[in-house]
Formats: sequence, C-alpha cells, structure tokens
Amino acid sequence: MKFVFDLDGTICFKGQPLSQGITTALESCMENGHEVIFASARPIRDLLPVLPESLRKLPMVGGNGAFVAKNAVTIEVSTFPQEIVEAISRIIYTFELPYLIDGDWDYAYTGSEDHPIYRNLDPLKLAKKVVLDELKDIVKIVLFPGEQHKEIMAELVKLPISLYEHTSENIVDMSPSGIDKWNGLKKLGVLEGDFIAFGNDANDKAMFVKAKESVCVGMHEVRKYATLQVSGEEAAVIATLQGLSDKYKC
Repeated sequence: MKFVFDLDGTICFKGQPLSQGITTALESCMENGHEVIFASARPIRDLLPVLPESLRKLPMVGGNGAFVAKNAVTIEVSTFPQEIVEAISRIIYTFELPYLIDGDWDYAYTGSEDHPIYRNLDPLKLAKKVVLDELKDIVKIVLFPGEQHKEIMAELVKLPISLYEHTSENIVDMSPSGIDKWNGLKKLGVLEGDFIAFGNDANDKAMFVKAKESVCVGMHEVRKYATLQVSGEEAAVIATLQGLSDKYKC
C-alpha cells in the first residue's frame, strides 16, 4: 500500500523538521512493505529541509501538485500560462500586495520577515531570491491579502487557477488550473483507492476523496472528506499510522 503524507500540521509542526518519533514510524511503515510519498504545498526546495537525509529520495509532490519528484530529482513542473501571470500581476499591483512567487527553483518574496512562511523559506539557501521579472516560469503564487481579503478573492475567483485560502495564516495559495495533490500523485503512478492519505488542510481534499482511507490531523474543515479524524498530537498521529500500517501490511 502507498502512504501519502502532507507535511506542515500533519507530520511536522511549527515549521520544525520531522521528529525522531515520526521518522521512526515512517521507517516502520516502509519495513511493513509500504511505499511512503510526501505531498506538500511547499516546493521541493523547501520540502527537503524538514526531512531527514534518509527520507529525501522518496517520491514527492510539491507546490500542491505543481512539482513532482523522484529520488530527489524534479521530474515535472507545471507552470502558469503567461496571460494568467499577467492577470495576477495586475491584481498584485492594483492592491499593492506582498507575495511569495516560486519559479522552478528560485523565488521572489516581498512579504514580512515576521510571517511564519518566511521562516520556512529556503532555509538551506539552495535557491536565489530574485525580483519577479527575473522568474521565467511561474509555478506557485502565495499572496498576503491583509484587510483587502474579500476584494482580492472576488478578483482571483474569476481566473482559471487552483485556489486555496489559509485563513489562519491570512494567505491565498495558487497553482495552475487543474493542478492539485491528486494530479501530482497520478504522475507518480498512484491509483485511485490504492493509497492512504494523511493531511490537515483544504489542499488535501483532492487526495482525500481518492484515497482508500484518509486521515485528517486536527479539527479542520477538510475532516468531512476524511474517513478518520485524529487529534493534532504527535502521539495520536504515530498511533494511527502504526495501526493502518499493520492493517494493510504486505
């Protein structure tokens, strides 16, 4: 069985690397004959630093499906069409919005250094921070709407993009149209009903509804699409993972 894990708020917390307890549980899962896959909103660049070296070559979906990687090598990147980039840029400049915009590796950032997203941004200094015009291919966009949230969303929903709101962080997360975590998993050869999914956010819905079993970590709205819901405590996540790993042991 394939086991697919979101990262932030699911198996790693407050931007910290995976704990030894979670790492051991994942290794035990693989010892039971299962395949482990990570599926995160982070680009691959920012996904790697929270993983121990031993897990960095596992299959990964980053940027909510926009990046797909095997053996720590990105094999496919989905980008925004130029006209959509131009439309979003007009919204950015009209509302004077801070942003984090990812290319296929480098990024442009104008948000606050106090925002939690900044602390997780390229911690290993693997990429370059550039101005927006220097990014040739735009893969993922995060906007910080502040008090103009409703007006900005009214403009963004008009565009053919994959759009996620994260109200707790007051950010809006965008990927190219039709791109989501399930789309990325399919590119890794994952079949509907042939995997277990762990997640905690709206961007996990796409894989929850295609999974054999799905686990929502914490009391989040996406739990209505999950088959199981557990507390956000690490011990509960580990126990649930161990139980499902034993249940589907090869």
